[in-house]
Amino acid sequence: MSTSERPRWRTSTRSSSNQGACVEVADNLPGRVLVRDSKDRPGPTLTFTPTTWQTFIQSAKR
Repeated sequence: MSTSERPRWRTSTRSSSNQGACVEVADNLPGRVLVRDSKDRPGPTLTFTPTTWQTFIQSAKR
């Protein structure tokens, strides 16, 4: 994996960081969006297509 292909993780703006319930998202990779639990960074990572991720975000906002 080259440097440009490494995920740049950010905490979701909807996460409750004061309570330790954070979701991190990396949406800088071509063709995929990665999601993980900030309390278990080496643990499982979910992978979505950008379209699927945007559909989820729009549904969650409603």
